[in-house]
Amino acid sequence: MKIDFHGKLSDVKTIRAGFIGCGSHSFRNIYPVFQFVPVELAAVCDLSMEKAEAYKKQFGAGKAYSDYREMLKKEKLDAVFIVTGYDAKGRPLYPKIACDCMEAGCHVWMEKPPAASCAEIEKMKKVSKKTGKNVLVGLKKMFFPSTRKAKELMSTGDFGKASLLTIQYPQYVPTVDEFKAWEKGTDRKAVSFLDHLCHPASLLVYLFGMPSTLYYQRSFSGSGIAVFGYEDGKTASITFTHGASINCGMERTLIVSDKSHHIVVDNNIRVLYHRNPPLGYGDNPDYFKGTPEQTSSVWEPEFSLGQLYNKGIFLLGYYDEVNEFAKSVLEDRRNNAGTLDDAWNVTRIFEAFKEGPGKVIKL
Repeated sequence: MKIDFHGKLSDVKTIRAGFIGCGSHSFRNIYPVFQFVPVELAAVCDLSMEKAEAYKKQFGAGKAYSDYREMLKKEKLDAVFIVTGYDAKGRPLYPKIACDCMEAGCHVWMEKPPAASCAEIEKMKKVSKKTGKNVLVGLKKMFFPSTRKAKELMSTGDFGKASLLTIQYPQYVPTVDEFKAWEKGTDRKAVSFLDHLCHPASLLVYLFGMPSTLYYQRSFSGSGIAVFGYEDGKTASITFTHGASINCGMERTLIVSDKSHHIVVDNNIRVLYHRNPPLGYGDNPDYFKGTPEQTSSVWEPEFSLGQLYNKGIFLLGYYDEVNEFAKSVLEDRRNNAGTLDDAWNVTRIFEAFKEGPGKVIKL
């Protein structure tokens, strides 16, 4: 029994889930989603038993644990959510925990970054195949309502064939020496890049697919531009705007077609679809030309009403991630995005950056 969007009781089938990790991100963005999706929170786990008990009380879980292995042994769980951090050398903790959960018979939802290397993801893929358990990685850009609207618009015959994708994202690009120091475990400057490259890279893969080549340049301050080549002739770029204001207007995505149309996603919220109305040139005294089907369209949320769509957990894709995962478990199918294959592609792009700027890198 769950409470639906209208506050009414609804008899829906749910998955029985455990949660590993009681931190600030999960507190703000993941636990709150459970009130809207078919998930029964059976148990929570954290290294701090005091925190686990507090989260159990706050979010209505049945039991609290300080050892996830004990939780897996004692609880009959369908799935486990994992939101943890890094080890002392700046490596994500997810691979081992995820494999342990799958071996215990649980499907896995885990946050990004999923791993420090493609080799670790390949190990998780083997365990997933062996156990038959599904894994969804929280590559939230693949689940943003604005991203999905852009992809929907791209797929219409009206748009034409996509030829160019540009992504603006505020991220520092490490130097080759900083990448090497991270690999030795002596410096953590590359950890932020591993953590946050997941966002523009997963957006790139979701909208355009996996590129075949990468070439990038880095400025003295750590900003930079990466250009991606595709075998079918498409081109994409990510502009890393480190040093720019991060107070507002941080991100922008542009998709250009071969039909004089383009799509803009402004700061992950506002979606604009620009067509080519018959304005002519130099001979029109007014700009009110073209039918609604020939002119531009704009979608953006309003914030005066208490709508679901203007809340962060919906705008930022967390609801769609968790809901898709829960439904995939209930329907005994693979999830439609955030797969381990997607995670491998994103991690491969990260690994390529370690080869350094000023060269064409095969992906």
